[in-house]
Amino acid sequence: MDATLNAELLDNLLTLANQTCASREEVRIWPMSGVERLTFTDGSTAIFKYARRPFDREDQALRLAKTLGVPVPSVHASAVLDGWLGMLLEDLGAPIREADDLDGAAAAVVLHRTRTAAALPVLDPESLHGLPARALEHLGHLRKADRWDDTHDIEDALDCIAQAAEARSAGATLGPFGWVHSEFHPTSLHIGRRGWRLLDFARAFTGPGLLDLASWHGTIDTPGPTRLRAFLEMYVSEGGTPDALAERGGLPAERWALGWHRVWAVEHSGRAQLRARWSRRHAVVGMRRGNSGPAFSPMT
Repeated sequence: MDATLNAELLDNLLTLANQTCASREEVRIWPMSGVERLTFTDGSTAIFKYARRPFDREDQALRLAKTLGVPVPSVHASAVLDGWLGMLLEDLGAPIREADDLDGAAAAVVLHRTRTAAALPVLDPESLHGLPARALEHLGHLRKADRWDDTHDIEDALDCIAQAAEARSAGATLGPFGWVHSEFHPTSLHIGRRGWRLLDFARAFTGPGLLDLASWHGTIDTPGPTRLRAFLEMYVSEGGTPDALAERGGLPAERWALGWHRVWAVEHSGRAQLRARWSRRHAVVGMRRGNSGPAFSPMT
């Protein structure tokens, strides 16, 4: 992010919060977003998070979640400047430990039981069915821009999935269906002295909650259906709907979830690449490492 724009965005937020910043500490910086810890002149602290599209609506999702009772950090102030969202968030401090599978299962139950919000985008069966075709469309646009041209393996996999998509999308509305965090990983679950909080709601939507459970163990490594099955059973034992274990689309729940989560990730990755205009090398390496080859195997 341009330093001048970053400073102006932060200044707007400080004005809204009636605060003066004494120091800034980088926590983590990504190509399309960043997180800093601010210390104010009165000694209090807050988190400054900024992001560009498609991550520029997180303040709305966090406020919705907070209103509906989901444990999330409070949004003290938010503003948008030249396509960049800036937020001042509650500083939760350092976690006391890493989140484990039991923590994840329990948090997912709470999120998936939350009343749906009309303001969230919806991934219904028709939209799910269309994901492979949209991913192919993104791939075509990127190739026209001389990016991702050496990706015939990805194209072949998406073609295969697109042919099976109608049948495989059956059962999309089986429970859990509602809030989907979409970036549900142990790093998105903060375990603190005052309990747990869910972070990183930038891409939250309404859809099949199994996609969250499929994402918990990561997207880059080869999918593990046996490991996910155990996690689904833990989710049910923590109070999640027993339908989470039900077969859908002609597949066991764990294979359905892993397959569709990877397809969703590919489609969103392609869309983000088009928006951000990342380099061809970064895109091809990222796609191959994260979303091709064995990643498609659960659905085929």
